[in-house]
Amino acid sequence: SVKSTDTADGYRYHFTDGSWLLIRFSGTEPLLRIYAESSSPEQVEKLLEAGRTLAGVRGKEDNHE
Repeated sequence: SVKSTDTADGYRYHFTDGSWLLIRFSGTEPLLRIYAESSSPEQVEKLLEAGRTLAGVRGKEDNHE
């Protein structure tokens, strides 16, 4: 569940398990960026999918690691 939110640099959601999700517009390109951090790669994928759903993102997806 969401522990807190921060809108200083986009929309950052902090979760009770220590993971987070950030949705923000790029400062240098016409792109929407979605970042996530968690304790497992599977949870990161779930957070990124939730971020895409929240943002209504469809189409090309670039994965940058």
